[in-house]
Amino acid sequence: MSEPRRRRVPLPGGGEARVLELGEGEPLGFLGGLRGLPRWLPFLDRLAGERRVVAPSLPGFPGGGDHRGLDAPIDWITATLDLIEASGLEGADLVGASLGGALAAEVAALSRASLGRLVLIAPLGLFDESEPVADLFAKRRSELPGLLSARPDVLEAFLARPEGEEPIEFEIVSVRAEEAAARLLWPLGELGLAKRLHRIHTPTLLLWGSEDRVVPASYAKRFASRLGGLVHIRSIPQAGHMLELDAPDAAADAILEFLA
Repeated sequence: MSEPRRRRVPLPGGGEARVLELGEGEPLGFLGGLRGLPRWLPFLDRLAGERRVVAPSLPGFPGGGDHRGLDAPIDWITATLDLIEASGLEGADLVGASLGGALAAEVAALSRASLGRLVLIAPLGLFDESEPVADLFAKRRSELPGLLSARPDVLEAFLARPEGEEPIEFEIVSVRAEEAAARLLWPLGELGLAKRLHRIHTPTLLLWGSEDRVVPASYAKRFASRLGGLVHIRSIPQAGHMLELDAPDAAADAILEFLA
């Protein structure tokens, strides 16, 4: 696996954020999911074979700025817009996974000029009582790997302490990421996004793992029915919520095919 370039970008509200980057050519942004991006992924390597992948760190997640001043969803959306602009991604195509998918959709709805095409990997942000999203915050920590991924061993390796990281500091970073996710999504990930999806007119790919146990695959149709532009839906077999870990090649190929 390749080693991405690392840089820090200043943010308008103060502080700075880490940006990981690999590849050449037209930029493609990536916003990570429920645990952020503690390390580079084979999925991103595959995308970087054809695009310049730019992965900024969201507030509160590994490499990100402070999240403690972000309360309402609009605070998170504003912070994400600032991050996109600071990373040089304004007007670029954007991929968002899970929590990052919810924020990517919010940005696309409220600031159309900020994005090109949009890829949402099992995004959070909607909730239907007839088929509820999993309440991650009511689960034991031991239950989460099997809930989030069809390949729990791969997820645990992804979340393990990177070589060279100080153990106590890395544990603090991990807990901070869990707190940031809860701050935005607790209890059930309902952000009122359904009221704004009609504003998204950019071509959008909805990408889901067929075995998603967090956001049921049927939510792809719920998102698609509300979006205002051209929508494609792709399901990847034998993959769970963290599709980018469970089926990295299939997910990347679907994205590159859509963007082509």
